[in-house]
Amino acid sequence: MRKLVAPFAALVLLLAGCSGGSDAVARGTNFEFVSPGGQVDITYEGDQRKPLPPMSGEDLMVEGKQLSVADYPGKVVVLNLWGSWCPPCRTEAPELEKVQREVPGVQVIGLDVREDNRNAPQDFVRNFGLTFPSIYDPPGRSLLALKGYPRNAVPSTIVLDKQHRVAMVFLRGLLASDLMPVVQRLAAE
Repeated sequence: MRKLVAPFAALVLLLAGCSGGSDAVARGTNFEFVSPGGQVDITYEGDQRKPLPPMSGEDLMVEGKQLSVADYPGKVVVLNLWGSWCPPCRTEAPELEKVQREVPGVQVIGLDVREDNRNAPQDFVRNFGLTFPSIYDPPGRSLLALKGYPRNAVPSTIVLDKQHRVAMVFLRGLLASDLMPVVQRLAAE
């Protein structure tokens, strides 16, 4: 019986944590994530868009080099959480590369999480021929600034407008066809 109670209690706490608030972003000046009704595709419009807290870390491919979302002012930024251990990420990676290549004014940035050994994600990048940079963040510390964001949601994608305000969140794997209309619209704003 005890074995059943603990997982049930954890599920209740998880669901309670995701159900607060009536809209997708709490009022205030900083982005605070809420998934209304358990949605996996969440759009933010107008005053719902809040700036992403500073997001930076060490470049996956170049040890010691820092990489930051702020390095791409005036660009739509697609921030993708991934890991070489993640099967859906294998499908998603070439799709993100396609968006990076085909949509002017858009910058894809990966956020590689839960990788204790740098070799596996570096091989992943080389094998898929990815040209967009990735932040290497094994413990996912950079996500702590995103209040309420589920750090275990891999893959997931946060799309920022040109002012680096959160415009869309996808809590699922993506194809280029899912992402293209969103980034094209934001690039045209």
